[in-house]
Amino acid sequence: MALTETFEQIVDSLPDDWTDLELDLRIFDERRYVDAAVLLVTCNAQPYSRNDWHWRLLVAHRFGHAASVPAVHAALKLLDEAEIDGEMAVREVRTGRVEITQMWGRPESVRQEFRRIRTQ
Repeated sequence: MALTETFEQIVDSLPDDWTDLELDLRIFDERRYVDAAVLLVTCNAQPYSRNDWHWRLLVAHRFGHAASVPAVHAALKLLDEAEIDGEMAVREVRTGRVEITQMWGRPESVRQEFRRIRTQ
């Protein structure tokens, strides 16, 4: 199965209130490690130094300090197009957290727009 298809299945299986996702990625042909690393730079994949897995991917749903779902999907699509096969494992999923934004001094229209955008 392609990495993009696996990623789509993982994301589709998550509840709507998920906020952070941690994935481990391993490629099967370690001779292609450098090629894969170049393609994964777009989603800020973090290499492991002493582990069976090669990279850790941090994914954010709607906000946060991680790569967005489209960015990770694009990076994995590049791996698939380069015919670099591998596997992924879900390490952690966080749900139910909400973004905290300082709204003091902002007009009500800004507050309403913020709520509208964040509840979609």
